[in-house]
Amino acid sequence: MHSRILTCLAVALPLLLAGCSPDQPTASSPPSSPAPSVSPPASPSPSLSPVPSRSAAADCVTRTLGRLSVAELAGQVLMVGTSVNAPSGLGDTVRRYHLGGVFLHGRSTHSAGQLRADIAALQKRAPLPLLVSLDQEGGNVQTLKGPDFPLLPAAEKLGSGPAATLRDTTKDSAGRLAAIGVTVNLAPVADTVPASLGERNPPIGYWHRQYGSDPVRVAASIRTIVPASQGAGVLTVVKHFPGLGRVTANTDTSAKAVDTVATDDDPYLGPFVAGITAGTGGVMISSARYPKLDPSSIAAFSKPIVTGLLRQRLGYRGLIMSDDLGAAVALGAVPAGERAVRFVAAGGDLVLTIRPADAAPMADALIARAGQDRAFRARLTDAARHVLAAKQRAGLLSC
Repeated sequence: MHSRILTCLAVALPLLLAGCSPDQPTASSPPSSPAPSVSPPASPSPSLSPVPSRSAAADCVTRTLGRLSVAELAGQVLMVGTSVNAPSGLGDTVRRYHLGGVFLHGRSTHSAGQLRADIAALQKRAPLPLLVSLDQEGGNVQTLKGPDFPLLPAAEKLGSGPAATLRDTTKDSAGRLAAIGVTVNLAPVADTVPASLGERNPPIGYWHRQYGSDPVRVAASIRTIVPASQGAGVLTVVKHFPGLGRVTANTDTSAKAVDTVATDDDPYLGPFVAGITAGTGGVMISSARYPKLDPSSIAAFSKPIVTGLLRQRLGYRGLIMSDDLGAAVALGAVPAGERAVRFVAAGGDLVLTIRPADAAPMADALIARAGQDRAFRARLTDAARHVLAAKQRAGLLSC
């Protein structure tokens, strides 16, 4: 990074994160720190996992990692989608490809008891316990509904209200998810949508998924949500780094999602820094383009963004996962297997695809590349280590 850029980030983001409005959390929230020295806690939240010590947790992850073949390493870095109403349909794929996680997609009004039984049955098929994820943001993005899962307000509404309401709503929702075996919520949205764009931002603003139009306020919301969810037993994944709030196309339906403004001293990075500081279990990378950060690749395939900015510059140590690399139109020109390889090579840890058919080509491509390239084999091993560490943190891994 150029020294001028580093200086700008050092000045801009601390000011951004320090600005908390009166109705936002104070003493109960993790304190803000300057962006250049951000270092999320290396140890897990004690409410998430009964790990006796940091060294014991690391030792368990290392021992588990050492037992994995290349095929098992490849499987651990894949999270594959399955219908929330019929997750058992993925059972054979889970076992055959040693999947690290599953994503429950669609909408369900099933009871908590039925969902718990379905998830437990799928876990029994897994060689190693699965990270089980879904989208339970609120508003228009809420996978589970019905008597056991009350409707959640949209993020925009929650973000404009008292911090106590946001905290309590998050805690209650996460507790319901944890009770049925969900370990990861692909939330909260840390994207800031400028007021001048609003609903003309297709992926976020149109659905009111943002917590506000001011990154300072969004950051305050993220600082409230992360500990509330993880304290109730469900890891958070802040998304969609480095931000989708300024694009005018949706990566799910278009290859034209571009943010021409974002830089590495962008104030809109503030909410992501807030999530990192609060100890979020994961960060999701967008599939949009950011030409001022990387003129040649989308964010998911960009080493300057994933490794250079997120991992090295902002000091993030946890799980880095992709947005959907399966059905997204933004990825249409790249073969499925190559998508997984490019994401891991860029520094990503967990490849998300909603298409079960992608498991085979993605696993095969990761295995083949690891067999040809020692550096990639090391990177794949490191990615699997991050996945196992997330499982340890979620209370899934034991030695």
